[in-house]
Amino acid sequence: MDAVNDWLLTWGDHLWTWIVLPVVVLLGLYFTVRSGVVQFRLIPEMFRTLTDKTPQTADGKPQSVSAFQAFTISAASRVGVGNIAGVGTAIAVGGPGAVFWMWVMAFVGGASSFIESSLAQLFKTRDRGSFRGGPARARQAAKHRDHLHDRR
Repeated sequence: MDAVNDWLLTWGDHLWTWIVLPVVVLLGLYFTVRSGVVQFRLIPEMFRTLTDKTPQTADGKPQSVSAFQAFTISAASRVGVGNIAGVGTAIAVGGPGAVFWMWVMAFVGGASSFIESSLAQLFKTRDRGSFRGGPARARQAAKHRDHLHDRR
């Protein structure tokens, strides 16, 4: 059993170090370039959107959550206890260099996150009065589109 465990640890380390991490970084850089550095370009739009007034009904009640409420809900769902503990552990183990690399990866990951969210909005569908979407539905919808498979 120890041999299987050692084999899994070795190959898992190789997979994450030599395949997954470079692919994530390269895709993030590709998305950054193709989106025109969306991480910085849309900052003014972000602040403008966060301060939008929530539409109200005739009797003055809000029709939905405000843009700021939607932002905080979204941020809370992305940042969990594991991420907070992971940052503390990384700083304790890696020192100040860990903070630098976390900022670099956050910048690169920002473009990937934007592309993922955009695809989720593009491929969402109406289902019984509400919307369904997300990365899995976007992949499923994209799989059935012929124009995405054209190789020029």
